[in-house]
Amino acid sequence: MTFRFFIIGLLILASCNSADQKDASDLETGKDYPAYGGNKANNRYSPLTQINSENVKDLQVAWTYFANDTTKKSGRREIQCQPIVVDGILYGTSAELNLFALNAATGEQLWKFEPISDKIHSNRGVMYWENGDDKRILYTVGSFLFAVNAVTGELITTFGDQGKTDLHEGLEGVGHETKDLHVTSTSPGVIYENTVVMGSSLSEGGDAAPGYIRAFDVITGKLKWVFHTIPQPGEPGYETWPQDAYKKIGGVNCWGGLSVDEKRGVVYFGTGSPSSDFYGGAREGANLYANCIVALEAETGKLKWYSQAIRHDLWDRDFPIPPNLTTITQNGKRRDVVVQVGKDGYIHVLDRDTGESIFPVEERPVPTNGLPGEHPYPTQKFVLKPKPLMKQLVTEDDLTDISPEANAFVKQRFQELKTAHQYQPPSEKGTLLYGYSGGAEWGGNATDLDGVLYQNSNHVPWELTMISKKERDEELASLSPGNILYLKNCAPCHGKDRIGNSTVIPSLVDVGKRRTESEMNNIMKSGNGRMPAFPYLSDDHRKALIGYLKNNEIIPPKRDNEHSTKASEPISNAEFPYVPDYFMQVWQRFTDQNGYMGIKPPWGTLDAIDLNTGEYLWTIPLGEFPELTKKGIPITGTETYGGPVVTGSGLIFIASTRDERIRAIDKKSGKVVWEYQLPAGGFSTVITYEVEGKQYVALAVGGGRGAKPGGWYMAFALK
Repeated sequence: MTFRFFIIGLLILASCNSADQKDASDLETGKDYPAYGGNKANNRYSPLTQINSENVKDLQVAWTYFANDTTKKSGRREIQCQPIVVDGILYGTSAELNLFALNAATGEQLWKFEPISDKIHSNRGVMYWENGDDKRILYTVGSFLFAVNAVTGELITTFGDQGKTDLHEGLEGVGHETKDLHVTSTSPGVIYENTVVMGSSLSEGGDAAPGYIRAFDVITGKLKWVFHTIPQPGEPGYETWPQDAYKKIGGVNCWGGLSVDEKRGVVYFGTGSPSSDFYGGAREGANLYANCIVALEAETGKLKWYSQAIRHDLWDRDFPIPPNLTTITQNGKRRDVVVQVGKDGYIHVLDRDTGESIFPVEERPVPTNGLPGEHPYPTQKFVLKPKPLMKQLVTEDDLTDISPEANAFVKQRFQELKTAHQYQPPSEKGTLLYGYSGGAEWGGNATDLDGVLYQNSNHVPWELTMISKKERDEELASLSPGNILYLKNCAPCHGKDRIGNSTVIPSLVDVGKRRTESEMNNIMKSGNGRMPAFPYLSDDHRKALIGYLKNNEIIPPKRDNEHSTKASEPISNAEFPYVPDYFMQVWQRFTDQNGYMGIKPPWGTLDAIDLNTGEYLWTIPLGEFPELTKKGIPITGTETYGGPVVTGSGLIFIASTRDERIRAIDKKSGKVVWEYQLPAGGFSTVITYEVEGKQYVALAVGGGRGAKPGGWYMAFALK
């Protein structure tokens, strides 16, 4: 009897680990691309060598799949999904978050799953798990984690509640209702054995839900554990917040994705800032575990270690990408490390077991002259090596030189803004800062077997001006209900004039001509991409706001019970949602009169960094504005969203640029050896895989980001 149970136990263990063993095999051969980032370590490395620097010029389109779903539900026309490939089948999502399976060699659709949901957001990838004949795709739509049969495309109804698990689960116990708050996940989670660990995407205002890390059972969908990123009483880090801060402060979420070390059984991730962005009067202290690199036991959620990069974040300097787990050589010995890059361009290289920094870090005093009621932290950490991806401060010498007119235009604005320090607290007079849409962004990075990091980055300064709640309320006193609602809920991002700021936040000018009332109503209720939902707005509030957006009428407010309080104060003054004393009034790129960056190029780069030494090997501008090149201006680089993949043949493939091209770059020299003009922007990360002896390079050509829409998946192969 004992021997029989022993044999059964061995069979169960082998069965449970089958997906992990398959993943390890795929890593060795490169045949599949079975996980977000290529593997659970998020290396974005493939050992494939068929396509090399000699024959890459012969790449041609192998197949094209149109994934635009006629935009019936949301009007979305952007795809950011990094597809995966398992056993010759490619899995991806459409702009409407329909899940599909394609023959990875031909692009032929095998099946499509269409979830019932009006909550559409950016989706950057899906997860695959298998145990024998049980093969599953897990991915998020709105506030739900779905489990779909990878063979048939049918919902697995034994998972969660009829095939889906609510991502609000595990957020209870914070002193307020969370079930109606905006909670989704733009980046996929990561799977360790039978446990799926999930991060989340949230609002960044006073109505933000807590960004707790949750783990669910892959088979049943049931909650397994919760890690409180905003500690509760009795938990380590509680003392770094005001008492009971967890009851009203949200955020501190992992929206960029996670990585897992299979052998150690440890999951790694980076977190973002607490809510609300830019003002922390109600959260005095260092605010653990915000802006941290964190290691947890994957099976239990127990804390292994943490390293906080920014204390009491007032600049929205999140960690936007999954950690890259790689191995470097230090003093002749191999050392497993976690590499985490931030929006501020700092590159953190940490020991995988202890969280100790491989390179020197200094603690320095920083400015503390914050807004009234603010508590800027008196010191911050500075990583000395590798150097940041971009400059940390804009000086007058940095102002654009692409033309005398552009220089004069930005110099006037520059002189009005405070730029004394990279950690200058926000102010009502205005500051100029780096760190919102760059250095690193959600596309990720790649490392090869030599310990070289390949990272694309943005060099984009932003203008930030704050306004007090009192002053804002005085401004609103004579406005119509719709105008009030717009200024309170929309203007902080889209601006008072509704023009947005180019590629990140779209213009709302004439939005009524582009969106139906139903579409606008659904977006306000459910969110869309980077835009959170506004669940606290009543039906009447949404109607008033839509009316304002459609015709821009300024109507004197009605002084009756229905409108004088409800419309003018859509956010409750109760403890939750938290209403900060200051809000962002201006939040826009620092640009010249034509919309180009207000600093000297490059504006986007690709860097190769030797993690063994911390030294840069090369830096190139990534992307160009053809109209500037024609004027004789050297290639400037553009903002870059989406990331690279590096291959065993020494090639880096990356799209991600505003000029809508995909490129192959020699990893030794940084020289572009092939490029192709895509039909729209490829703002997703490129993958590579092999089917029946042929290597393919593929990506979602999703378009958007202020440019023309896309909707394709494309694959390339040799003639």
